[in-house]
Amino acid sequence: MTIEETLTEPLPLPPVRHWPAADLTGTDFDPVLAELMTEGPVTRIQLANGEGWAWLVTRYDDVRMVANDPRFGRQAVMDKQVTRLAPHFIPDRGAVGFLDPPDHTRLRRSVAAAFTAKGVERIRHRARAVLDELVDELLQDGPPADLTGAVLSPFPIAVICELMGVPAADRPSMHTWTQLILSSAHGKELSEKAKREMSAYFSDLIALRENSTGEDVTSLLGAALGRQEVSLEEAVGLAVLLQIGGEAVTNNSGQMFYLLLTRPELAERLRSDPGIRRRAIDELLRFIPHRNAVGLSRIALEDVEIHGVRIRAGDAVYVSYLAANRDPEVFPDPETIDVTRSPNPHVAFGFGPHYCPGGMLARLESELLVDALLDRVPGLRLAVDPAQVPFRKGALIRGPAALPVRW
Repeated sequence: MTIEETLTEPLPLPPVRHWPAADLTGTDFDPVLAELMTEGPVTRIQLANGEGWAWLVTRYDDVRMVANDPRFGRQAVMDKQVTRLAPHFIPDRGAVGFLDPPDHTRLRRSVAAAFTAKGVERIRHRARAVLDELVDELLQDGPPADLTGAVLSPFPIAVICELMGVPAADRPSMHTWTQLILSSAHGKELSEKAKREMSAYFSDLIALRENSTGEDVTSLLGAALGRQEVSLEEAVGLAVLLQIGGEAVTNNSGQMFYLLLTRPELAERLRSDPGIRRRAIDELLRFIPHRNAVGLSRIALEDVEIHGVRIRAGDAVYVSYLAANRDPEVFPDPETIDVTRSPNPHVAFGFGPHYCPGGMLARLESELLVDALLDRVPGLRLAVDPAQVPFRKGALIRGPAALPVRW
């Protein structure tokens, strides 16, 4: 089906479906999202927090259209209590996640050099060295071990701090703040306090690096601030977002290794044939449900019709990248992990202006982790029954709280 270019007589409104977005374990696909995908290309949902209802778009082509169409904006979300997953929602004015072009483009441009292929390659050697040290310690301490605590958590923290230009001594504070911000389990006050403290930290660091020639993110932001291309408030908002996003790799890689360790034949295939690993990682990125429910909404800035459903100006609209990655029109047999799938145009890192800037970095980290753990830890396996692996509660990004392993 195609998106209509002209507005016709709209179809009746679909019912509003309450979506509790329960904590899920393993790599189970959300059953409510699966049902919504079968109910139509455009449905209506109500999440646990916020007000009212929102449209949900699930087909691959429609998801990409909404994510890339200037008729749907993020900035207008600032002034609405849109139905949402997060219990507290107080975005900072000027935060890049809530900007539309051209301001969004200007702000992203200030740090783009750090996230290009060249920028990411700049830290490959240091990232591999950090990972080798962590695996050395894992092997030295011997089994059993918590793979999350020993490797999957400290590695992404070290990498994103390296890219950001955060000194090693400050990494524990960054990790604590991030965990408080990303979880709803600690309450609004602690989350907001953590966000204020992280913002104050980056405000000081970026201001110190004004006119810097460094290649890390805070130096690039300091230089942009010196050239008056960004405000300090904008620079801080972007730094906080990038720092928090960098730790999402912990949960994503946790799910990836949970999946590999519960499918030993797949792990063995990747172990014995390193040449297929990069393509396999892309397939796992497509398949793994890396978040709960949906992310940030958009607001329709004018009336738009999708598949005969009229979305009116002012309506909130969500896209589901998880659903788009299971669209059978684009990914034949989408419930099957096919490590030879090609092409694989998944949207695990989003699409359009708000495409995740750290996508290339996340791929690098996944490749390094798969290489190191499959090659250096032979016989790596779960130390408990898969059903006993604890998954995070109340987290926006899904992942195991611990991954008990032996070898």
